[in-house]
Amino acid sequence: MNPITEEIVPLVKQCDCGHLHYDIPIEQMTVGCDAFEQLVAYLRHKRYEKVAVVADERTFAAAGESLCDELENKSIRYTICLVQPDENGDVIADERSIVQVLLETPNDVDVFVAVGAGTIHDITRFSSHKMKVPFISVPTAPSVDGFTSMGAPLIIRGVKKTIQAQAPVAVFAHTGVLSQAPKEMIAAGFGDMVAKYTSLVDWQFAHWMADEPYCPFVHQLTEQSLKACVDHIDDIADGGEQGIRVLMNALLQSGIAMLLMGQSYSASGAEHHLSHYWEMEFLRRNKRQVLHGAKVGVATPMIIEHYQRVFWPLWNKLEERPKSIDETARKRLKANAASIQKLLESLPSPGRVRTMLEKVGGAALPEQLGIDLPLVERSLREAHRLRPNRFTILYFLNEWVLGT
Repeated sequence: MNPITEEIVPLVKQCDCGHLHYDIPIEQMTVGCDAFEQLVAYLRHKRYEKVAVVADERTFAAAGESLCDELENKSIRYTICLVQPDENGDVIADERSIVQVLLETPNDVDVFVAVGAGTIHDITRFSSHKMKVPFISVPTAPSVDGFTSMGAPLIIRGVKKTIQAQAPVAVFAHTGVLSQAPKEMIAAGFGDMVAKYTSLVDWQFAHWMADEPYCPFVHQLTEQSLKACVDHIDDIADGGEQGIRVLMNALLQSGIAMLLMGQSYSASGAEHHLSHYWEMEFLRRNKRQVLHGAKVGVATPMIIEHYQRVFWPLWNKLEERPKSIDETARKRLKANAASIQKLLESLPSPGRVRTMLEKVGGAALPEQLGIDLPLVERSLREAHRLRPNRFTILYFLNEWVLGT
């Protein structure tokens, strides 16, 4: 067990929010230089004899090869599936990748081991779930917060869909491997955490306006993860073991918060919808993909700006717009007016967020990622439709107020 889960489990039992909290199926989490030895010991303890390692060429070189050497030394049988990239050299979590993994995995496998970052985990998470086999997480970069979650964001027929699959039964993150990750992937992990500024605001707003399930404890867990990263931004920017450990633990804790809710409310709001929209557009244009965390990091100050620019003027004119929203919504706005104002005022300035992103070596503006202004403007109008069941302030503005 990891200190993260040891602290969380008893606190979850004390939560009285009334929402169903899912059990944490993760039996062991190791973040350290002995992660691979711990993984082998875990396999022996669980009597997993046939292991399917899923990686791509880069992640296999980063960690898969040394892990397989460890498995071989301990006489543990394994197969390797190296997921093939598309014509742009990108490994995509889509139908082709999933079918490749399913075809290359023996039917009698005991456990999958996902060796990689977010994409490899999404592919493995879904494939293992379909085969009704557990999977183990081996992150090769502290780049996303989805390692410990249930959701698998996949591209299906060109459309981004998040499918609930399963969480890993164990996580083994080797700090030596993580420290060697490309700087842009470390910055992407920080970007995924910075996104919690707007995702948490969207979630709280959705609870007040649309009765979305909400848990103050899960909110607090996610906020703690964000604060840890902001407080240790210098360490993370340095790329040393201390900063990498803080970032990795924050990403894991954010994923566990999602796991407890059974959904990604706490970690994914309008900024993620913009990111998914841009990803789909890049696929349509046959452009090379951009790291998920880089996109949501850039999207976060944009969403803050948009809310400040669009929401407040509309807020002041709501009384003059009798047909813009229904009476129930109007009553809820009035009832929560002070709280909503306080919530939006709690957001950091867009400039501060961009400064933080730059400090860790990440992009701060969409054009730095090849995202042009027309795409930005279109995504602000349309991206909320990617998840019509996920209520955000962006959804509220576009569908309930502006009617775009």
